[in-house]
Formats: sequence, C-alpha cells, structure tokens
Amino acid sequence: QVQLVEYGGGLVQAGGSLRLSCTTSGRTFSNGAMGWFRQAPGKEREFVAGISWNGGSRYYADSVKGRFTISRDNAKNTVYLQMNSLKPEDTAIYYCAQSPVPFAPSRGAAYDYWGQGTQVTVSS
Repeated sequence: QVQLVEYGGGLVQAGGSLRLSCTTSGRTFSNGAMGWFRQAPGKEREFVAGISWNGGSRYYADSVKGRFTISRDNAKNTVYLQMNSLKPEDTAIYYCAQSPVPFAPSRGAAYDYWGQGTQVTVSS
C-alpha cells in the first residue's frame, strides 16, 4: 500500500519561512516524479512545484518562483518544499503527490498517490 505523509505545516508571519517534508512508502520512490500542490479555501487545487525522478529537473508555478525550492532525497524516500518569503496568499493546505512517470508534470491527473495534506497559514 502506497502512503505519503506530509510534515512541517504551521502558522508563520508574512516574510517567514517553512519547510515541508513528505515521506513515502509502498512504491520505489526513485522511479517517479514528485509534486507539491495546494488548495486554498474556495479555490481549486493548484500546482506549486514538481521535481523529476533524479532531481535533475524542477518546475515551479509562477507565483512561487524565486521563493520556494523543491528537493528530494531518494535514499530517505522524502521530498521537501522550502518556502521562503511567505505571503498571506500562500495560505492553503499543501499536498504532496507521487507520479509514476519520471518527469514532473504540472497536471494533478498525472499523479496517482496523494498525501493527506498539511495546513500552512501565513498571517499578515
């Protein structure tokens, strides 16, 4: 059974930083891309960042470029999202997702396993 568990959400002031982690089990982690998505209240889920199977390619939504960094440690079956210069509009539930394909798609439909989500709240 594939499981993804996110850690690291919380409450932070605008301009602050948080680091999210997502640890997976049940499938060979290094075979597929990983992604982070988020969903704010009343809004649709949106792509935040993706990373290819070996970390060689990384993709970001325009809204987070230059502020967020995605990385992965295949030895630890873990993907990270370092979030700096946080803004109130970054407030959302953040989900990690695992894809069976090696290169990071931005479409949620390309990911077949999802974590339960972790809340990130940025106060102004």
